[in-house]
Parts: sequence; structure tokens; C-alpha cells
Amino acid sequence: MACFIVPATEAIVTTVANKIIKNKEKSADKDGKSSRFSAHLSRLNGMLWGGSGLLAFEHLWHGEISPFFPFLTAASDPTDRAEMLHEMATSGSAMAVTVTAVWAVTVIVSMKLEAKRKAVASV
Repeated sequence: MACFIVPATEAIVTTVANKIIKNKEKSADKDGKSSRFSAHLSRLNGMLWGGSGLLAFEHLWHGEISPFFPFLTAASDPTDRAEMLHEMATSGSAMAVTVTAVWAVTVIVSMKLEAKRKAVASV
């Protein structure tokens, strides 16, 4: 019903954080320091926005989202609202945590591969 709201909220937060980090990286580049964390965070944003968008489209396709207030059909009935909040707490949170965990693994693997490549190049 509304499980896409949790990853979409995380995507909003990480998008704002990414903008701040990019600005800080630009000022750090002037000092001769370089960091690429914003590139990794952009990848997380893409994963979260893409997954949330697909889920929102799926919910729209099944008629669970309406073009008028309260926008989510489950939000109009108190019993459905409780079910919707439960779904957001369980499925939505699980999806957000899983996407973030997969992203973290890709960041760790890419950092290790880059360190290995630098070590081989310096020899």
C-alpha cells in the first residue's frame, strides 16, 4: 500500500546530504584534497529513487494511489490505515535497509578493488 514511502523518504534525505557533501568536496578540491564519497552516495540515490519510483508506479497501477487527497486509498479508512502503517514499518523499512546494505557492500568492494589497483600500479 505505501511501502515505497520509506525508501523514498530515505532517498530525499540522501539527496540533500549528497548536495551538501558535493559542495564540501568542491571546496576541498581547491585545497588539493579529493574525495569521491558523493559518487558513491549518488549510486545509493539512484537505487532508492529507482526502486521507489517503480513501487509507486506499481501501486498506482493497482489503484492504491489516487489523484485526490489523501492520495493513498488506504489512508481514508482507519482499519486500512493501521495496515498501511504496519506495511510501511515492516516491508518499507526492510526494503530501505536492504538497499542500503547492498549499496554499502558495493562501496566496500569498490574501495578494496581501487586500493588493490593502486597497490599494483605503484609496484
